[in-house]
Amino acid sequence: DGKAVALYLPLTSKDMSYRIREALLDKVAGWKDTGDRVYITGLPVAEDTFGVQMFYQMAISAPLAMLVIFLVMWWFFRHVRLITSAMIVAMVAAASTMALLVISGSTVHIMSSMIPVFIMPIAVLDAVHILSEFFDRYPQHRDRHRAIREVMGILFKPMLFTTLTTMAGFASLALTPIPPVQVFGIFIAIGVFLAWLCTVTFIPAYIMLMPERGLTGFGHAVGDPDQNTVMGRWLHRLGEGVVGNARSVLVVTMVVVVAAGYGISQIRINDNPVKWFEPEHPIRVADRVLNEHFGGTYMAYLALVPEGDDVTLADYRQTFLDRLASHQKDVQAQDDATVAVFEELRAMAREVSEEADSAKAFLDELDQRVGVQLDAASDTHYDAWLEAQSFVDAERQRNETFKSPEVLRYIAELQQRLGETGVVGKSNSVADLVKTVHRELLGGDAEAFRIPDRPAAVAQTLLTYQNGHRPQDLWHFVTPDYRRASIWVQLTSGDNRDMSRVVQALDDFIAANPAPASLQARWFGLNYINVVWQDKMVSGMAMALFGSFVVVLLLMAVLFRSLLWGLLCMVPLTVTIGAIYGLIGLIGKNYDMPVAVLSALSLGLAVDYAIHFLARARATQAETGSWRRSVAPMFGEPARAITRNAIVLGVGFLPLLAAPLVPYQTVGVFIAAILLTAGLSTLLILPALITLLQRWMFPGSHRAVPNPQNQKEGVQ
Repeated sequence: DGKAVALYLPLTSKDMSYRIREALLDKVAGWKDTGDRVYITGLPVAEDTFGVQMFYQMAISAPLAMLVIFLVMWWFFRHVRLITSAMIVAMVAAASTMALLVISGSTVHIMSSMIPVFIMPIAVLDAVHILSEFFDRYPQHRDRHRAIREVMGILFKPMLFTTLTTMAGFASLALTPIPPVQVFGIFIAIGVFLAWLCTVTFIPAYIMLMPERGLTGFGHAVGDPDQNTVMGRWLHRLGEGVVGNARSVLVVTMVVVVAAGYGISQIRINDNPVKWFEPEHPIRVADRVLNEHFGGTYMAYLALVPEGDDVTLADYRQTFLDRLASHQKDVQAQDDATVAVFEELRAMAREVSEEADSAKAFLDELDQRVGVQLDAASDTHYDAWLEAQSFVDAERQRNETFKSPEVLRYIAELQQRLGETGVVGKSNSVADLVKTVHRELLGGDAEAFRIPDRPAAVAQTLLTYQNGHRPQDLWHFVTPDYRRASIWVQLTSGDNRDMSRVVQALDDFIAANPAPASLQARWFGLNYINVVWQDKMVSGMAMALFGSFVVVLLLMAVLFRSLLWGLLCMVPLTVTIGAIYGLIGLIGKNYDMPVAVLSALSLGLAVDYAIHFLARARATQAETGSWRRSVAPMFGEPARAITRNAIVLGVGFLPLLAAPLVPYQTVGVFIAAILLTAGLSTLLILPALITLLQRWMFPGSHRAVPNPQNQKEGVQ
């Protein structure tokens, strides 16, 4: 429509794209005064710009999240100096892990930039358990030494095993075939260990080094915290309700599981780095504008290589000599001069092949020597050397695959098929150059926009193009020996699903139309790399999740010395992961890089709450002698610790929603959802299961009547 013009800038390295974009924006900064608007976009720009901006967001979002966590903890515990200890642990763990990452020589990339965001909530998690237990026990003794010893005696084993299970969840990412994900998983596992080590050493020491007067007023006021706080009363009623309606709770859980299964079946695996920015980001605006006006801003490249193109010179020499021998038989009936010349050509070929380093160099040198012989040939031998030169020329043309009219027509048909996918706006190849030049040589007639019928005519069009102002542009589409070619494919969408559709269209076309010269098609370029990344991410994450699930189950069985208890511990984890990913499928959210990585966090955090609950349930039942009498204590301090933890961390990471980068928003939403869902499923599902399975879980103990309505005095 004459309203826009595009410049396409192919780059040799993605990491220069941000600098080029900034330089171009500086160059055109004054154009706004003229009314002209400049848009710059593309996958290299999007990915490199995201890589720069993620550092700014890491420096803003993570501290902001920690500030909110600090405020929520202050609202719960009302003691700045104590909750500062948890903040110190989180910062030391995150900073130490990033330091180890850099010292090890690993690259700080999109994945590893999120390491602090993942480590901080995990580091705070154990600290909140300690502070919550200490908050409830200190007022009973008014002796911090006795209180902290009791707290650590109760929590040390559960915290150790939650650390091991979380480490297993993230370390399992090392099983994925993607190096950045492997680095991410390994270093988060290291960070989780450092966080645990700091928590069990630093926080008790910190509390003991505080002056006694510094703890004045810390903890619940004298009295029953279950009755004196809103949370305490709510949890007490929740415990009674869950145990009294255990079957109903499990029926609702099964409904959730079925719905989650359906949602998981609807998950769309897709990603697009341009959509990592908010809709009004300049890169995303430019993407919409340019794709409205032009053929597409997403580049994919299709390399075409003849089968056997990678044969060695020794193999080619043998096939050359075999064809030469066959040709000699055809000329045997001719005069002695021709026979002698072809024998000399055979000897010459053997000599040249010893010196050449490629088939092209071999034919070039052989052609040059034959030309010298032809120039010096006598009348007797001239025709024979002319015949030899024709043979060498035929060999050269045999190797120049992409001068063949048949091959070029095949490329044109292939391009037409790709254009029919609906997401390819334009494609360019050597076939387009040949058709364009052929049309111009014939006076611009539209009917002449085609591939010539003879190889010599194709060669003429290519020679004419090379006589133009930019002859080097030809080598963007074909190599100088005409043995390899590439098609530039412009897509109007950067979604992996659309690139996969184009790949499938190519496969279908080749299957229905076998390529001449046995061409092999190989995709490359960022668009295709993202598809491969996504496929490997999905399969790798599935394998890692399954592997870590098995490891965590074995750890739980060892911890509780019971396979039944180990299986029970996995139930909230399974429900949480199923519910979160089922919701992703139901709302139509794409399964992309951040969502895939969060599966490891789901496993690590969801099992933490279950371990704490079951470990405390077993200890409490041993003291009371009955699960029914254990319900009230279990929905006292243990339930309060789990609830505080889920609220502190869930709410604490909602500030990530304010980040202008969509992956950070995704991480914020899903960390909050994972934490809240894991805490809620632990407090609802586990008590219900224990109530129904108590005769197997506590063999030999007295089993109370399961209906709390008839046993209120027992609960009290």
